[in-house]
Amino acid sequence: MTLPLSYTIDLAPGNPNLSAISTDPRAPGLADAVAGDCAFGDIITRDKLSRLHLVAGGATFAAFPLWYATLFSGYYLALFLLLIRTRDRDALLHYARLCIDNIYPRIRNYFCPTLTTISLVQGDALGGGFEMALCGDVIVAEESAMLGLPEILFNLFPGMGAYSLLARRTSPRVAEELILSGKLLPAAKLHEMGIVDVLARNGEGEAAVQNWIARNARRRSGFQAVMRVRQQVNPITRDELDAIADTWVDCALRLEDRDLRMMGRVVRAQQERMEAASAARQSPPPAEIGRAHV
Repeated sequence: MTLPLSYTIDLAPGNPNLSAISTDPRAPGLADAVAGDCAFGDIITRDKLSRLHLVAGGATFAAFPLWYATLFSGYYLALFLLLIRTRDRDALLHYARLCIDNIYPRIRNYFCPTLTTISLVQGDALGGGFEMALCGDVIVAEESAMLGLPEILFNLFPGMGAYSLLARRTSPRVAEELILSGKLLPAAKLHEMGIVDVLARNGEGEAAVQNWIARNARRRSGFQAVMRVRQQVNPITRDELDAIADTWVDCALRLEDRDLRMMGRVVRAQQERMEAASAARQSPPPAEIGRAHV
């Protein structure tokens, strides 16, 4: 009997394995994980968005836990604003290409036909966070999760796969409505629309993923084949994503000062939501507070 092999692969910038993982399914660690010579299993853990957790199996599932995924970090926002103000198109395009380097292998299941990807959303997934969630074959979201594409609020659009991924899951018209509205929608609404596959109670997202895997284990080969057919019928190519990124760069360079000010307000508001939610998670329950003073 072979034991499940678990891998935690750091996807943070600067990791020397990141480019290999992004472009080559034979990368160290990932190749072993998808070899299919160990027991079927799964691993779902609470962790940062920058880590990918895998457990190898005859048919492998990868779970991408998405916590509070903000549109831009402070560093990237400052860089983004600087590149726009200096009209540095080459640098902006390089940034966009790096984003595509990261997202495209996820869209293609890391080029492994027996890998099913599951996105778990716990909190807010806006802009790039929503795009990352859409890369999964299956999207699981907790009831309190809010998802959306607010870029239109500052006269931009999500240029790293949102249109393509939403159009494949729904239709071009629905994709355009979501992108042009800029609204944040609760997970329940997106579940009604067929974008979120599994709606979980708050705090039970990881269990919902595990339950989904257990329920679908016997039909995993057929399910994975259907996911491959989805890609064949509505393919998302690297050329398509690169062309959209070019359009995104052109649009970004047309932003005016008022658009950039609005961008800053949107990001600050999201960061405040994240900080408030983080503080709420770290606060002990009332009963524990009472006992602490006894």
